[in-house]
Amino acid sequence: MSRAVHESGLMRRRHAYYWVRFLALTALLALTFAAFVVIGPSWWQLVVAAVLAVLLGQVMFLGHDAAHRQIFDSGRWNDWSSLVIANLYAGMSYGWWQHKHSRHHAKPNQIGADPDIATDVIIFHTQDLRAVRTGLKGWLTQRQGWLFFPLLLLEGLNLHVSGVKTVFGRGTVKRRPVEIAFMTLRIGGYLGIVFWLLPVGMAFAFLGVQLGLFGVYMGAVFAPNHKGMPLVPRDARLDFLRRQVLMSRNVRGGPTTDLFMGGLNYQIEHHLFPSMPRPNLRRLQPTVRAFCAEHGISYAETSLPRSWGIVVRHLNAVGLAARDPFQCPLVAQYR
Repeated sequence: MSRAVHESGLMRRRHAYYWVRFLALTALLALTFAAFVVIGPSWWQLVVAAVLAVLLGQVMFLGHDAAHRQIFDSGRWNDWSSLVIANLYAGMSYGWWQHKHSRHHAKPNQIGADPDIATDVIIFHTQDLRAVRTGLKGWLTQRQGWLFFPLLLLEGLNLHVSGVKTVFGRGTVKRRPVEIAFMTLRIGGYLGIVFWLLPVGMAFAFLGVQLGLFGVYMGAVFAPNHKGMPLVPRDARLDFLRRQVLMSRNVRGGPTTDLFMGGLNYQIEHHLFPSMPRPNLRRLQPTVRAFCAEHGISYAETSLPRSWGIVVRHLNAVGLAARDPFQCPLVAQYR
């Protein structure tokens, strides 16, 4: 399949597509800023904040493509594109995201290896729990599926904080001075303009809406890709094809879904060919689906609303299991 895909030309770079998208997003951000200035201290600014949240989500999809070397043949050009798009446009750390996301792509849904299923406020499995969660924490965990999307209102802020902690931390960060300069300019300038133009209460409301909706948007797009799919034990060994296909889920839809999800609705194809330009993934899908059917490999695909339902039910089931993560599996099955 890999040979056939490379011979088909689907790996060829789509420079015009990406330049048009980059310039269009830049123009839309400029128009949003102009609207922000013209509207001034008015509660209509919350609409501007919502629009900005969606545009920054689209910006991050573009940064995701650059980080995967989809835009240019040159690694250096892709790196600098990612720095400009993620750090300067969105105020997030490219270095932090790349390190985390690369580990996820290497071993998706593998316990102890994939940072996207590491135990935190939300638990995705019970194998890392050292004690039963009780009290308020236990109550929240047992209902974490229902609380997942409301909690995403804090994810936008968390993404920014994680990036700042990384670039100002002690760990290795490639091009640290550039990341610090870009993020300081972006975050400092953004906060300065918001609090200069708007009253304090309105400024906080603006930031709350923008960061909250941005977090929900990112979570609503990324969660369906792997949450609720099989988990891989720590010591399991899988071939590349099964590792990437069996742990991933596609989202069915047309051009609107493609735009809303930034091409990540073709998650299986993206994991198999991460450097393939986003607009080519739809054309690749029939080939991958047929190949999987021929070799008896399950190919998961569903609608976006149904995928969200799967995520909620899965997280609720894990949360309920956390009441007693050490119980005998046979007893649990009998119950």
